[in-house]
Amino acid sequence: FGGAPPHPYRYVYTWHCPDGPGFSCPLLVDTTGAYFRRDGIAGNYLGGMSPPEEEEPDPGDLSVDHDFFQEQVWPQLARRVPAFASLRPRGAWAGYYDYNTFDRNGVLGRHPKLENLFLAAGFSGHGLQHAPAAGRAVAELVVKGQYESLDLRRLGWRRLVDGE
Repeated sequence: FGGAPPHPYRYVYTWHCPDGPGFSCPLLVDTTGAYFRRDGIAGNYLGGMSPPEEEEPDPGDLSVDHDFFQEQVWPQLARRVPAFASLRPRGAWAGYYDYNTFDRNGVLGRHPKLENLFLAAGFSGHGLQHAPAAGRAVAELVVKGQYESLDLRRLGWRRLVDGE
């Protein structure tokens, strides 16, 4: 369906910082794209940052670029949260980053040709964040035959078919 070229995978880094933000700190995405969230109760965090499109890693090599954390991510984290200047890196992993290349939004609802197929897909890195609402919406379609809580027809499969 066209759209932007896929971003094949991302690095996620973990670190320890006992003086970092407390439990009330939500997932934070800085204006630079650096993000982090707490990981448990022991002063651990996880986060990362998407590389510029021209520096996308080779999707055939899922090894982690630790220099990217040292040179790009960590400075942004420390600028945003001064306590992170003394963080201690712990580990990292790489994983494929999948998303709807048409408009980077979720696809919800009935399939246009298969009457017994309902979709809740294409949410990119927001799947877990949107899961409660998407699950409720699809449940309403299955049980009631229509959306009741929120009208999410705009996220339907038809927009992909019609190119809207």
